[in-house]
Amino acid sequence: MKKILAIAWLTWKAAFRFKLAAVLLTLMIFTVVVLPVIIKDDGTARGFVQILLTYTLTVIAGLLGLCTLWIACGTLARDIEECQIQLVATKPISRWQIWIGKWLGIILLDTAILTVTGILLLGLFSWRASKLDPKQQHILFNEVLVARQGVKPQYPIKELEKQAQQLLKERLSLLQHTNLDRIDIQSVRREILEQLKADYQLVPPMTLSSPGYRRWDLNLGINPAKIKGKPLYIRTKFYAGNATFSGTVTAMWQVGVPGTAKVWRSEPMSLAPDTFHEIEIPPDLFDKNGDITVVFINLSDVPLIFPMEEGIELLYPAGLFVWNFARGLGIIICWMALLAALGLATASYLSFPVAAFVAMAALALTFSTGIMSTAISEGILSKYDEQTHRFIPSILDMIFIPLFKAILAVISPVKQFSPIDKLTTGRLITWAELAQAILIVVALVGGLLAAVGNYLFYKRELAGGEATK
Repeated sequence: MKKILAIAWLTWKAAFRFKLAAVLLTLMIFTVVVLPVIIKDDGTARGFVQILLTYTLTVIAGLLGLCTLWIACGTLARDIEECQIQLVATKPISRWQIWIGKWLGIILLDTAILTVTGILLLGLFSWRASKLDPKQQHILFNEVLVARQGVKPQYPIKELEKQAQQLLKERLSLLQHTNLDRIDIQSVRREILEQLKADYQLVPPMTLSSPGYRRWDLNLGINPAKIKGKPLYIRTKFYAGNATFSGTVTAMWQVGVPGTAKVWRSEPMSLAPDTFHEIEIPPDLFDKNGDITVVFINLSDVPLIFPMEEGIELLYPAGLFVWNFARGLGIIICWMALLAALGLATASYLSFPVAAFVAMAALALTFSTGIMSTAISEGILSKYDEQTHRFIPSILDMIFIPLFKAILAVISPVKQFSPIDKLTTGRLITWAELAQAILIVVALVGGLLAAVGNYLFYKRELAGGEATK
């Protein structure tokens, strides 16, 4: 371990000697202090967070990521090209210790810089928050600068899938004299399932023949005593059932335990479709088991659709923002560890310019997962046969579709960790999520890159530096 730490210390000294660490720290502080001053918020808590947290953290993560790749590619490739690594390789130290030492040095440097900028960002938060009016401060400290968990309804997905399969069989039985080869049965099944989901998610308007409401029974899943006296929030999003509808709808909410005094009903409120709304409700509207009922009453004249994925969610406080922020920065460090491993892996075999180009190309590839997912699901590389009404796989499909699937299998587990989105919406980042990020991003994917990089570095010819491998 002493040898690895010695290489890490040399990496630190090199970063400061070439003024790279100082320039990076200056850029980060500039981002924290100057960017919020240049870009003015609208005076609301949401606008305040959008500038101070979303934009600032995004720029910080982007700058740190690019510089991490640059340092990782340069610290190893340039040492090899300038024959400095030979002086180290002739010492009683293994090449894997040199590789790991450089990786550790970069991560410790990133951690130190991110810690300084994180502390400055928290201080700036406290100072700027005091300038908001009391109403916006209440929103800020109860909806954003918190660590909230959410609970969603349990939908009968399996039952709906069984119904869809049964309806598909019934429809196919009516087509006995039809050439079924010309019918895409899986597409028909998906359409039936989506129709059943749409009917299940529909809340019709209140009429003489329709009650016009929808009820969700939820369980908080925690000890109710932990959130006693704390406000809860309904997070909802719905769509108008009429495609030509524009404007807002009138609705009411009823929350509590039916049949008891623990029931709260809102005043009629105007809500816009196709956007998220957070509605504060009084505390302690649940029973001793944490069960709570939410009822939506549709007072408009248009049917509304609450999607299963994001239609309704009940949010409750589950921790402090400071620790949530620290865990978020921890996940960003995991991303930096992965980028450092990527940069060192490319520099283990390639020259500095080529290594930087390959590493940047690999980073850009991670932002193309949407295109690859579309290609896999919709078969956009295939040819469509008008006679059979089917997609005919082409040679490109045989090459790129398996390649896209392999790339997505590696990238998708990594991209699920997005701390900035959770921090800006006041969502809890658990210690379990941080542990998963360390396991998947650093140990699994980063470890794979480290194994490849160490193997390439072991096989690379170092003139005069072959005494120890």
